[in-house]
Amino acid sequence: MSLKNPYGDFEISEPQALRALAHPVRLAILEHLQRHGPATATGLSPHVGATPSVVSWHLRHLATFGLVLDWDGATSKRERWWQAAARGFRFTMPEGTEGQSASQQLRGEMFARNADAPQQWLLHEEPRLDPEWRALAGIADTRFVATADELRQLEKSIEELIAPYVRRKNDSAPPDARIVRMLRYLLPEPGDEASAEPADGPAAS
Repeated sequence: MSLKNPYGDFEISEPQALRALAHPVRLAILEHLQRHGPATATGLSPHVGATPSVVSWHLRHLATFGLVLDWDGATSKRERWWQAAARGFRFTMPEGTEGQSASQQLRGEMFARNADAPQQWLLHEEPRLDPEWRALAGIADTRFVATADELRQLEKSIEELIAPYVRRKNDSAPPDARIVRMLRYLLPEPGDEASAEPADGPAAS
């Protein structure tokens, strides 16, 4: 495991680990542990749509690749408690056909899992916000022209800018701070359109 990135994320590079995580229940388990902290298979069950025995099997599978770990902070030892290895995860596309296939499979699961997130936020979260926070929320869809190196540097700059907020401990945050979720997609287009004029899409805030 490597945590040498601005967010302190768990980094995945092995095709087998990518395929292990490319499952809706496993992604749900890991996301819940990362957001809400340690839990048992029984506690996770209603949140991930699987029985405790199935959740327990998926947890052991995730543990094989170091994505989850035993948590020894529980007062009761009657059930096995689990924690996420890091607050987030990231992955790179390995070389070779197997690695590219595994990476595409995980991306597909992640895209599918987050596809409905904005609509769910609009229906359930946005109505509970005060006007100040409502005004800050929004979406931007922007096209621009860049080389692979420039895009790599842009992504690095964005991460370095956000990193202090990502790694901030909850107990050290200002009293008026709250959790903010940023969904950021990088979707390069085929080279035959690279000469097209960049156009700014609609932005709202």
